[in-house]
Amino acid sequence: MIKSQTIVITTINYPTEGIRKLTRKFPDWNLIVVGDKKTPNDWNYEGVQYFGVQEQLEFDSAYAKECPFNHYARKNIGYLKAIGDGAKIIYETDDDNIPYNSFLVSVDRCVEGQPVQKQGWENIYTHFTDARIWPRGFPLEYVNESLKNKTSLGDRSKFECPIQQFLADGDPDVDSIFRLTTEGEIKFRSNTVILSDGIFCPFNSQNTLWFPEVYPLLYLPSFVSFRMTDIWRSFVAQICLYKLGKHIAFRNATVFQDRNEHSLIRDFKDEVPGYLNNVKIMEILNSLTLSDRPNQIGNNLRLCYEKLVEVEIVPQKELNLLELWLQDLGFCRKKWGLFF
Repeated sequence: MIKSQTIVITTINYPTEGIRKLTRKFPDWNLIVVGDKKTPNDWNYEGVQYFGVQEQLEFDSAYAKECPFNHYARKNIGYLKAIGDGAKIIYETDDDNIPYNSFLVSVDRCVEGQPVQKQGWENIYTHFTDARIWPRGFPLEYVNESLKNKTSLGDRSKFECPIQQFLADGDPDVDSIFRLTTEGEIKFRSNTVILSDGIFCPFNSQNTLWFPEVYPLLYLPSFVSFRMTDIWRSFVAQICLYKLGKHIAFRNATVFQDRNEHSLIRDFKDEVPGYLNNVKIMEILNSLTLSDRPNQIGNNLRLCYEKLVEVEIVPQKELNLLELWLQDLGFCRKKWGLFF
């Protein structure tokens, strides 16, 4: 039986504690695990819909046949599988996140929270902890200012948030500069903070909830740095979402991240394009003229990437993959009557 709520993960590891716990605690959710060439050939776990390399190549998807191997962006194939199967909610996470009891308790599109009262870049972590910390992708040139001058929040109210970023305790989503210079675990306070048009903060693909009207914005670019693929996706998504008059919610930590082994110096190298370009990217995207019609979200996505190609931040060959992604989504839209 196809379930209407789907969790999407990509992995190159044998089943982790996070995956084992997800299958035990959330039987009402379909769990799709996307493999890659580095994933063990005998990967298998009861309760998981494992989508291995061979299954991906046989998948009725133009995008899947062209997506590069050995890249995190193969997670896109999992999104397409979920959308094609009729998922009404997509939750994405990683295999090193261990869910708390609060995980997936609240999955409503409308969220009650406090709005940020400013314009420009916002270090969202300042509303969840007093620690000196910033999210991966937050511009380094604004870190000190964000920590010295915490932004005020407005009164609690309800907002329509088709994208919701939940935080992660333990080893949260930070850049390599933070990890190379700081030690210790982080425990975030409970809070819900809302970002609206003109307010920017990177969000990741590690603990994020998506609703159907924004499914096209799930697209992870393949021909950019591994450490920037979800961050630059988040910049595009914010611009496109705000154009529709919607909001993004940053919410409580619902997982503990027991981070898989990484080379911090390699992470640093992969993050350099972001350190140099994140502010420029958001300025460029924010200057675009986009449609406010919901059924034009795919074209808005295309316009964003065409501009990033034009300014030579994203390679030209990304546009071919993007077109295949939108083509596959078009078939899903017709099959399920989706409105995007």
